[in-house]
Amino acid sequence: MANMASASSSSESESQSVLTWEQVSRLNDVLTEAVPVHGRGNFPTLEVRLKDIVQMVRNRLELRGIMVKDVRLNGSTASHVLVKDIGWSYKDLDVIFRVDLPREEEFQLIKDVVLSTLLDFLPEGVNKEKITPMTLKEAYVQKLVKVYTEQDRWSLISLSNNNGRNVELKFVDSIRRQFEFSVDSFQIILDSVLSYYDISENPMSRHFHPTVVGESVYGDFAGALDHLRDKIIATKRPEEIRGGGLLKYCNLLVREFKPTDEDEFKALERYMCSRFFIDFPDIGEQQRKLEAYLQSHFVGEEKNKYNYLMILRRVVNESTVCLMGHERRQTLNLISLMAFRVLAEQNAIPDASSVTCYYQPAPYVRDLNFNNYYVASCNQTIPTWLPCN
Repeated sequence: MANMASASSSSESESQSVLTWEQVSRLNDVLTEAVPVHGRGNFPTLEVRLKDIVQMVRNRLELRGIMVKDVRLNGSTASHVLVKDIGWSYKDLDVIFRVDLPREEEFQLIKDVVLSTLLDFLPEGVNKEKITPMTLKEAYVQKLVKVYTEQDRWSLISLSNNNGRNVELKFVDSIRRQFEFSVDSFQIILDSVLSYYDISENPMSRHFHPTVVGESVYGDFAGALDHLRDKIIATKRPEEIRGGGLLKYCNLLVREFKPTDEDEFKALERYMCSRFFIDFPDIGEQQRKLEAYLQSHFVGEEKNKYNYLMILRRVVNESTVCLMGHERRQTLNLISLMAFRVLAEQNAIPDASSVTCYYQPAPYVRDLNFNNYYVASCNQTIPTWLPCN
């Protein structure tokens, strides 16, 4: 028993680390920054500080009988806190509330709590009495997800931001896979910081700030942090990831992250593509998934958006082994059309006069016995593709 406890403690220490003052300072900036939640139609924009909405939601959940084990900052924002300059700006403000969800009724209660909390952020002068939860959902919620299976029990409420910086509140009982790659496996436990805001009137400083713990669900905090600093791509069991991690993988490539082992990742690319097409077999599903990914991860990055699509097309072209020929061509054509549309939006379509197009000569051109065609020299090598001009 002692050996088992020691092994568990060692594993936990490897996956966790105490944040430095510089990291805590960046975390404080993220939590106290006012983030606009944009309303649809005539609904006003809400100015939301992450620390405020998190504290209010947690307190109200506990008043309604749902105990919150801890609250964590997740995803690209956690990566930004740990390493400031990593080649991309953080997007969604992704917060995880760890809770017990034994019944489906808890999901409705959580939704009611979050929507009622939004009322408190409406500007003064707004008549709140006639605003229903359904109205708030239609006005401010971009995405609402509920998963309730034996292995996965969680829900997500994403609040709209026109610049792609959505406030995403995730309520997790259990989830099989919490990360795609080591560089996005970080979670920062916020409880000590939230308590500090409650009890201290002094601003944080190098000599007076709470102890904050970060965790890598990849399992090796120091290793994952090195990957983040050195822009290295590493993962485990990509076939377990919904979508195979394919879209995220290409996102890392376009930002000049490099695989730990080129040969190993060539094999992993096949797993990624196979899992992606298992999860999204229909061309319509593929289009919706890709458009949603571009919208949420490339706001204001039009050049990177085109380069991303070209990298995705190359990976799909080289590593897809699970599709029929016409299905593969259909997907490649979809990606090409989306890339062309991105160029059109940038007014970057090249002048046709500077484009060289190619045609493939008929097989009989090579046949020296075909007398209707004159071939200048019997020793001439005719290329497979010839320029139009």
